[in-house]
Amino acid sequence: MTPGIRDTAARPDGGPDDFAARAETHRRELHVHCYRMLASFDEAEDAVQETLLRAWKARESFEGEHLRAWLYRIATNVCLDQLRRSSRRLTTVTSFAEVPWLQPYPDGMLDEVAPAAEEPDAVVVDRETIELAFLAALQVLPPRQRAAFVARDVLGWPAGECAEMLGTSVAAANSALQRARATMRAQMPARRAEWTAGEPSAEERELLERFIAAHESGDVEAAVAISAEDLRITMPPFPMVFDGVAAMRPLMEQAFGPELGGDWRLLPTRANRMPCAASYLRRPGDTVHRPFKFDVLRVTGGRIAEITTFGPELFPSFHLPPTL
Repeated sequence: MTPGIRDTAARPDGGPDDFAARAETHRRELHVHCYRMLASFDEAEDAVQETLLRAWKARESFEGEHLRAWLYRIATNVCLDQLRRSSRRLTTVTSFAEVPWLQPYPDGMLDEVAPAAEEPDAVVVDRETIELAFLAALQVLPPRQRAAFVARDVLGWPAGECAEMLGTSVAAANSALQRARATMRAQMPARRAEWTAGEPSAEERELLERFIAAHESGDVEAAVAISAEDLRITMPPFPMVFDGVAAMRPLMEQAFGPELGGDWRLLPTRANRMPCAASYLRRPGDTVHRPFKFDVLRVTGGRIAEITTFGPELFPSFHLPPTL
């Protein structure tokens, strides 16, 4: 996880425009932070907008704190406000089907989280802290425990700053953190220790290529051949869970058969530091392939162990073409 954040003091001495520009340089990392808290790309967008608005309104009270830390505190409290207003209450997560608000996050935007010149220790977005299983597990934590866990164990904040952000004592913040850690240990899969933050492995790239080839050729057997026997398929926000290749086969037959009745084209991409395919479908009578779905793949032991399918709403955020 990220070892910590350190930034220089930043005052809006250059006037309102200068303050807005300084705050804007943190938009990407604030968006990732809000996404971790909320697990929704769209809701994170709204939270960042509200964060920057609150920061603008409070700029006169900004007294030489570290700008990044100040903005993170505002963003965290925006997310806490959103979570208080929502009716989401999870006690456990056994599949992504139980997190209907879960959305993918484009790696291209994760790569844009870069340090400002005067703040060299900006947050690095590791796979461990952005992968879908991690996001889903966070949703089990009560809001304040979630905020404490993200602040301490993801952002690397010291206990005092975490307590200040939550408006509580250091002892209370540490207690929330310990409860959160216990819950996360229970929720996270053991394979977490094997995650890496780097480029996709050769194995992942090969399986993504084979996944794309199987879909474009409509080859059910080829799709089955690269899948683990205990493959799981979920489709947030829908509640269905499909376990095993026996459950996968009819899905593939439906996708490749006359019910959808079209021609598939897939583009490789990355979401949440995981291999992903963006699918376009040209239906009978149409002249172009139109966005249809994302498939985010989890690869284990040379096979696809999990497919999480999302709708096409975020194609623009992945900088994917509107048609093929």
